[in-house]
Amino acid sequence: MNHQYIERVVDLTDPGKNIIYNMSTEEARESVKSGDRDAVRKIDGQFALVSVDGKTVHLARSIGRPLRYFIAKLVDGPCLIIADRIDTIYNYLKEEGLDDQFHPSYTRMVPAHYITKIQLLGCPDPNPVYERFFYPERNSLKEEKPEVLGKIYMSVLYEEIKKWLKNRAKTGPIGVTFSAGIDSGSVFLLTYHALRELGESPSRLKAFTLAVEGKGEDLEQAHKFLGDLGLEMFLEPVEVNIKDIDWKETIKVTEDYKPLDIQSATMNFALLKAIRNRYPDWKYIIDGDGGDENLKDYPIEENPELTIRSVLNNLMLYQEGWGVHSMKHSLTYSGGLSRGYTRTYAPAEVLGFDGFSPYTLPNVIEVAESFPFIKMTDWDHEKLYELKGKIVSNGVKAITGLDMPVFPKRRFQHGAADRSTFNEKFPESELAYRRTFQALYG
Repeated sequence: MNHQYIERVVDLTDPGKNIIYNMSTEEARESVKSGDRDAVRKIDGQFALVSVDGKTVHLARSIGRPLRYFIAKLVDGPCLIIADRIDTIYNYLKEEGLDDQFHPSYTRMVPAHYITKIQLLGCPDPNPVYERFFYPERNSLKEEKPEVLGKIYMSVLYEEIKKWLKNRAKTGPIGVTFSAGIDSGSVFLLTYHALRELGESPSRLKAFTLAVEGKGEDLEQAHKFLGDLGLEMFLEPVEVNIKDIDWKETIKVTEDYKPLDIQSATMNFALLKAIRNRYPDWKYIIDGDGGDENLKDYPIEENPELTIRSVLNNLMLYQEGWGVHSMKHSLTYSGGLSRGYTRTYAPAEVLGFDGFSPYTLPNVIEVAESFPFIKMTDWDHEKLYELKGKIVSNGVKAITGLDMPVFPKRRFQHGAADRSTFNEKFPESELAYRRTFQALYG
């Protein structure tokens, strides 16, 4: 990749990884350069964009494209280095003989859904200024019936999948990382239906389901899910050895240390490695990441920092964390799925897949945020947890005519292996994950 200095800015991002439907990459950059939040919101797709105007730099991203930056000190002033990965920044600094300035905690992650503005004015380090470009209205829908909400929600998701098929995944096979849960199940069925509607052969599609040592509940669930619908011919089990489950390697790949994200990413990495070994030329992967965040389907009682009121009263809490101006906002990472999406992005990226997570797109999130969660749940945890299956299955039925099976919620990392295998491979303490991450850079 060519490294080009522009007003002491080194942009190491690859614009080819953006998925933008309604304008060119250059037009999208101009929208970011304007600093106009409404113009940036009009960029339709999945993107990470850098725009330089003199000594002013604007950065903007959706959840599906991580973006980081680092300021190096040169004799004649600061140099801003921008990339999607920490190690890309580190390797560039080594090439330039500047790696003595590096520490991973000095990197910054651009928060999803904000325009990040940086003025390169010299010392001291410039402070970034954040302005939200994506601002969905919470609780704006009055409708409470799951069948109505489901049709609205899944219709938007379906359109995003069709756009991806028509503009990105035009040819070649498509793999769904498939646990047969609500998110991956809905993505599989909508993609299957879209291929048929577009006159494409559904044989392009495979549902890849991970089973460690041939065990885990996901594979059994996948057989039942697809078997009940007469679609079992699309299932391809992917069995891996326990030795292939390597959370330390995954920390290096994802460049993070949050236990739940690392556990999920470890299973995802093992699955994708096995697919890559089996199919050296496979390109397109689609998944259901972001579905839990959109419909707030995480067990609140497992997190001592959360209450149902904090979840329902904070805009996109699961997608963005506590916000860029909060005490809990990390200087090194953004929050929520904006940070955690590397669990999905990074394994696919390092293995050469072109990944797509339609649930993470702003158009889809916007619909989910409009649901009247408070009215529908009356602050009841159990009512909240029941919503997702009802909404999504009704929506899939409305679009495809198929009765999507709904199984009890289970995290990916818990369904791909039996409990004893999981406990054997993963430490309980976050400290073990954090120390492994810190050791990557001495």
